[in-house]
Order: sequence, then C-alpha cells, then structure tokens
Amino acid sequence: MASGIFAILDDIAALMDDVAAMSKVAAKKTAGILGDDLAVNAEKASGFVSSREIPVLWAITKGSLLNKIIILPIAFLLSAFLPIAITIILLLGGCYLGFEGAEKIFHYFVPDHSNSKKEELKKVETKEEILAIEKERVKSAIVTDFILSVEIVIITLGTVVGEPILEQILVVSAIAILATIGVYGIVALIVRMDEAGYYLIENSNRKTGFKFNLGNFLVAALPKVIKGLTFIGTIALMLVSGGIFVHNIDFIHHLIPEAIPSILAEFIVGLIFGFACLLVVKLFIKIKNSITK
Repeated sequence: MASGIFAILDDIAALMDDVAAMSKVAAKKTAGILGDDLAVNAEKASGFVSSREIPVLWAITKGSLLNKIIILPIAFLLSAFLPIAITIILLLGGCYLGFEGAEKIFHYFVPDHSNSKKEELKKVETKEEILAIEKERVKSAIVTDFILSVEIVIITLGTVVGEPILEQILVVSAIAILATIGVYGIVALIVRMDEAGYYLIENSNRKTGFKFNLGNFLVAALPKVIKGLTFIGTIALMLVSGGIFVHNIDFIHHLIPEAIPSILAEFIVGLIFGFACLLVVKLFIKIKNSITK
C-alpha cells in the first residue's frame, strides 16, 4: 500500500517536472504577446482620475479571466479532436499580430490626428459622461485581451500539442493564469507610479532630498514607460508573428538563408506579412467606402 502511494507521488512529481519544463518553453514563446498585452493595458488603464484607475483595471482583469474561461475549454477540445485547427488558428493569429504591429508602425510615420481617448476625457464634464467613456475603454480593452488571449493559448498549445491531454491542460492553464495575474499586476504597479511619486514629493522634508528626486522621477517616468512598452511590444509582435510563419510553414522556413540570424529572419517575415495584411485591410476599407458613397 505504502509503495503504491510513493509510486503515485513519484508519477505526480515527474508530471509536475514535465509541466514546469514545458511551461518555461511556452512562456518564452508567448513573451512577445505578453509584452504587447502589458503595453496595451497600461495605456488603456492610465489617463483616468486617480481614484478610478484601479477600479477600471479590476474591471478589465475580471473580463480577462472570463475570456480565459471561455477560450480554454474550446482550445482543449480542438487540440483533442481537431489538432489541425490549432495550426490554422495560429497562422490566422500570426496575420493579426503582424497586422497590428504594421499598423502601429504605419501610424508612427503617418500619425492619426483624430481625437484621442485622452482628449475625449478632457472634454467631458458630467459624471455620467466620464463613466460612459470609462465603460467604452474597458470594453475595448477586454475585446483586445480576448484576441491576445486566444493567441497566448494557441501558441502555448502549439508547444505541447503532442503531449498527453492532462499535461496540455496543466501547462496552458498555468500560462493563462500567469498571463492574467502577471500582466495586470504589473499594469497596476505602472499606472500607480505617478501616485507613488506624488506621495514621495509631498512627504519629503526638502526639495533636494532623495524622496523628492525619486518622486519627480516616478512622475516623469510614467508616460515614458508606457511609450517604451508600446515600442517594445510592437517589435515583439513582429517577432512573434514572423516566428509563427517561419516555424509552421516549411516553404518559408527553407526559403530563409542559414546565414541570417533567426531573430532577424522572424522580424523580416513578420514585417512582410504584417504590411501585406495592412495593405489588404486598407484596400478593403477603401473599396467599401467607395461602394457605400
């Protein structure tokens, strides 16, 4: 009896060791999307009145958890009964990620001068208007999170697709939980940087002391941190997108010369597919607008 219990414990330990190893690989594969998720949500959760930043972030976090609850069972069923669908969704997701990255690069060089969300927040006056804008931004963030969550889950499944279903469930669920708790925990810290800075400034004994200087640094750093995350997230999007095509389409994989570093090759492939998708979308919108006129 005792030997049977120890055998079970040994199996569990071996299973958890495999899960930990595969989770590390999956985390590396999804790091780019997690970085973009972090940048997107830090931007969406900032710009509110101080007292509303955490409630807004909590609302987005709950929406993200609900997204995972919806996505995970569907992904596991597809993995068990229709594994080819995982690759198809992965490639479609690669197109979307490339498009999103290309769109950000395009708008950097060709800025959109339409009113931003921050300008909208400045124009509103009543509490009802502020709450309406807040609700709209929360909804937008949850929709974006859903798309990114699908990619995180599918990419993670792609790393364990040949493993037993139990290990797939444990690894993918672990990454999904990490994606939610880790990303939104860091976002909470980021959006409160300025508040921590103001607190240090107000409680500093002199205007040249360490507290005062640190407070000023935190206040000034917040917009730069968000902008930096957006830049890093865009690069990561292209790398993840290109990596999806390079590792899942043999023709592209064999087309790349061995002398080119893999990270550069994946970035170039991501750029090519991203701007191709952007061109298709812009042509579609242009044709649609010409028809509806």
